[in-house]
Amino acid sequence: MNAAPLIALQQVSLGFGGKPLFQGLDLLLFRGERACLVGRNGSGKSTLLQVLAGLVEPDAGERVVQAGVRLSYLPQEPTLPPEQTVAEYIAEGLPPGAESESYRVDALVDRFDLDPAAALGTLSGGEARRAALARALVGEPEVLLLDEPTNHLDLPTIQWLEDELTRFRGALLTISHDRAFLTRVGNRVFWLDRGQVHRLDAGFERFDDWAEEIRHAEAQELYRLGKQIEREEHWLHRGVTARRKRNQGRLARLQTLRKERGEMLRNRQGQASMAAAEAATSGKLVIEAEGVSKAFTAPDGSRLPIVENFSTRIRRGDRVGIVGRNGAGKTTLINLLLGRLEPDEGQVTLGTNLEIEVVDQKRSVLDPEATPWSVLCPAGGDNVMVGGKPKHVVGYLREFLFEEIQAQQPVKALSGGERNRLLLARAFAQPSNLMVLDEPTNDLDMDTLDLLAEVLDDYQGTLILVSHDRDFLDRLCTSVILLDGRGGAREYPGGFSDAVRQAGGLPDARTSSTPTSSRSRPARRPAAPRPSGKLSYKEQRELDGLPGEMDKLSAQVAAQEAKLADPGLYARDPAGFETASARLADLQARLAQAEERWLELEEKRERLAGEGGA
Repeated sequence: MNAAPLIALQQVSLGFGGKPLFQGLDLLLFRGERACLVGRNGSGKSTLLQVLAGLVEPDAGERVVQAGVRLSYLPQEPTLPPEQTVAEYIAEGLPPGAESESYRVDALVDRFDLDPAAALGTLSGGEARRAALARALVGEPEVLLLDEPTNHLDLPTIQWLEDELTRFRGALLTISHDRAFLTRVGNRVFWLDRGQVHRLDAGFERFDDWAEEIRHAEAQELYRLGKQIEREEHWLHRGVTARRKRNQGRLARLQTLRKERGEMLRNRQGQASMAAAEAATSGKLVIEAEGVSKAFTAPDGSRLPIVENFSTRIRRGDRVGIVGRNGAGKTTLINLLLGRLEPDEGQVTLGTNLEIEVVDQKRSVLDPEATPWSVLCPAGGDNVMVGGKPKHVVGYLREFLFEEIQAQQPVKALSGGERNRLLLARAFAQPSNLMVLDEPTNDLDMDTLDLLAEVLDDYQGTLILVSHDRDFLDRLCTSVILLDGRGGAREYPGGFSDAVRQAGGLPDARTSSTPTSSRSRPARRPAAPRPSGKLSYKEQRELDGLPGEMDKLSAQVAAQEAKLADPGLYARDPAGFETASARLADLQARLAQAEERWLELEEKRERLAGEGGA
């Protein structure tokens, strides 16, 4: 690391409308640092990045950049001139004097799978994002500032970007809520929290523990101040009347303590309290697809296969992830599974008593001129029905971190994260037993993402998730369908990481071979050849018995956890507490071992079935 930073902010302060965003803020970026900038939505991360980029002038303080350093900035929502071509737009990112080095533009156009002659106004959201990212990278900057670079990118592109950034030798600062991306890329963390920047000289994998230590220290300080106020008030009540003049200093100290504690309490961040309303239980079988194929005809007359000969059976309580690059057919597959689109071949059967709720990534149900109040109460009034029970709309919005004033503001004035929270509020108010979420994590901060994962984990219905957030898929999914963009679709047990491991990598339409029909449950597809390879009798019997064993172990774990949740257990029976703790640890280890063995056998069964059907 060089002695001097490539770019620095010194004692910077900035506010809007009389409200300070940050005060006396210092931030240094050195060569070789790949730093993550994290914080709650609205904490000022994007504004701080704009100050670093020189696009926003601070009210006080200084921005210092080493002479001759090349800097590139990717905004969260870049403005693209609609008539300009992709190649022209990317070339504008070349440094002065390098205009002739068009090979850099060509290389990035190819890598990001873009049409260099296409007008920017004709691009999809994902294509526009790739073009803006190519423009930021083409100049080979020494300081790279990226605001949500993975938004609208598919997983193959995200993984390529991760590889590029881990090789970056300049100074990088990136805003992202993608935990897997931050863990792979970052070697430093800046946490912007209530106007102050905390620095962690380690990778993002240490962030949660470190942030918890800071919050714990803050809670202890708040408790200490409260106790000190109690002592001061007790002393004053006993002595201030008799010794009024001599006690004015102590009274002033009490007022100072109260002010400090009041500021700490006001600065404590609110927490969302989402919960999904649930309908009556659906039938055990939710969706069954048998031998489903769907293709579209391209303008040149060629056939574009989406899925070919795909079969699956989704049961009540399953959490199914759908993963594929942009344009691979994820939305089409959802429409096929929900019966909204007829397949060319095969059939889809929906189960009984289904109450379906769909959250669309395009947010098409949100009228830009409507207000959050009218979105939740379209028929008027001031109560929203949540799971069949009335709740005041402002109180319900507060559960999703909205302020009262925002209830009557137009939707178009909301940030991307706020619009997404409004969509979730609308969806969670509706009773459902099958929820389809298309990119639900877009623009959400990590605290809200964690809460959303907990809510969905507690949801008793069935989930179908489309997401590029690998951590989110790993935490929730019981199986993942991988689409290769050429008609191939295969379902794997476990989360995203399990699926990629079993598949031997993430499918990419640009490199995949001729598509093959693939299913996770081939036995129900009548036309499929019977596989010659299969598990041994002993292995199959073990696989059949593992789900019951895991259910039994899960129940025992829950019983031990409930026992240990008794706050008086240790005081009453220390030995019993230690025995219960040891028993819990043993049960958890056995459950983890059983789950790992189930995944191992299921993977082997899938591999043998595939080899037998080849």
